[in-house]
Amino acid sequence: MQNKNILLCVTGGIAVYKAVALVSKLTQAGMNVKVIMTASAQKFVNPLSFQVMSKNDVFYDTFDEKNSSVIAHIDLADWADLVIVAPATANMIAKMANGLADDMVSTTLLAATAPIWIAPAMNVHMYDHPAVKRNIAQLHADGYRFIEPSEGYLACGYVGKGRLEEPEKITALVQQYFMPKKQPLKGKKVVVSAGPTRERVDPVRFLTNFSTGKMGYAMAEAARDLGADVVLVSGPTNLSKPTGMKVIDVESAQEMFDAIWAQYESANIVIKTAAVADYRPKNTHGQKMKKQPGDAVLELERTTDILATLGANKEHQLLIGFAAETNDVEDYGTQKLQKKNADYIVANDVTEEGSGFGTDTNSVILIGHDYKQKFAQLPKKELALRLLETIAEREDFK
Repeated sequence: MQNKNILLCVTGGIAVYKAVALVSKLTQAGMNVKVIMTASAQKFVNPLSFQVMSKNDVFYDTFDEKNSSVIAHIDLADWADLVIVAPATANMIAKMANGLADDMVSTTLLAATAPIWIAPAMNVHMYDHPAVKRNIAQLHADGYRFIEPSEGYLACGYVGKGRLEEPEKITALVQQYFMPKKQPLKGKKVVVSAGPTRERVDPVRFLTNFSTGKMGYAMAEAARDLGADVVLVSGPTNLSKPTGMKVIDVESAQEMFDAIWAQYESANIVIKTAAVADYRPKNTHGQKMKKQPGDAVLELERTTDILATLGANKEHQLLIGFAAETNDVEDYGTQKLQKKNADYIVANDVTEEGSGFGTDTNSVILIGHDYKQKFAQLPKKELALRLLETIAEREDFK
């Protein structure tokens, strides 16, 4: 971790005080830290505070060249091994999403080639505004990484999501990023299914479930980070498409089966995280069904059991399934392992607070043949990484 260069871009929100603590934590972890501040950030904290903590000059004026032999914003951009924008206000996020460069921070960010992490901090309603969501989605698509804000009491008096992540947590993420990377899945092709499916009743109605795709996307990103060539088969979600992998969008259970089946023969590992509909309407109406007096009956038929079909045709593939249960989680997970001829089942109780559909965290039981391990509640991205690392170690992937 020694001699890693961290460029911290500080923008103008009340959470600036946490950025001072972040510089201290990063420095204590053995990193070189330089700070750029916006004019608004200086209204909250004097640059001298960052100078003392970092033991480096603080930059805030594009035209104040402290070293005449270099152009400051280009030199800083080239110097950094990692750039962190914390706190990142809605204003700076908008600038970055649209490629604006009207101050020292935004100009340097455009010139940077190092990875850029963004740690938003703002009022809960601002964070939920469509314009902010749109800008964040654009930055995700451009390859920026976000450190999600935590929930809690905000300076504006609201309680909700929008608080800058704690300096200790950000420092831990940075340390983890710079650790030597083990890539036990390098050279492996991993196919991941994620999200719900939709089974159309007519042009305006469909059957679906509460899956958001978060766990499946986390598994795909973890497999990518562990060196795998990843194919993500995704049902309809509101999530930004992850980078560094092939993404195949599908809607129905049949489309999902067809997409996975086309990849199955060449796959080394298949992770079926998707919540696939068990039934679909037997007849799909070409026109909108009109309301009629009395009750209506919708006749359903079974969809293809994707996991069972893959298990029945398994040759060299390692097959990992997910089981979302509401009771007797371990027993049902074990039964599913046997019935589907899977190698592992990841089972969870979707009624448990902080787990299941739509949450950012999950707690699961990893079930294998003569093997069970419980994972306490963790952020889904961290949990996905631990699950795959555990499986890779058990399977002795090199």
